[in-house]
Amino acid sequence: MTDNSDFELRARECLARHGARITRARCAVLARLFASARPLSHHELEQQLADVCDRVTLYRVLNWLVDQGIAHKVSAEDRVWRFSVESHADHRHAHFHCHGCGMVFCMDAKARSPSVPQGFDLQDVEMTLRGLCPECVQ
Repeated sequence: MTDNSDFELRARECLARHGARITRARCAVLARLFASARPLSHHELEQQLADVCDRVTLYRVLNWLVDQGIAHKVSAEDRVWRFSVESHADHRHAHFHCHGCGMVFCMDAKARSPSVPQGFDLQDVEMTLRGLCPECVQ
């Protein structure tokens, strides 16, 4: 099992690869996203990182990570943004939103990009599958 220091090291290496300034808040947020098996909301991260950064700093770090292409965000039916990082640069994959517990999970399968008319510039694809996760099925 991977411990927190592995995620912190991974976060530092990722920030360094992007030529970014390595701050305590950026490292902590990115390490927490690396450690999570599912996308996390701002509120969840705020609770987990209360001793590291305040709400405004967390918003800024999350937006910066998304702007840099390090993290991505997805909104489910509850209209709450959730953030995650992926090992691959292309974030065009499907998400699964559980109607039972409200959790959102990244799916391995890539979302199929719809064809767009000539002259259009497709920049993002978002696909959300809905149903029940294994825990809620039981």
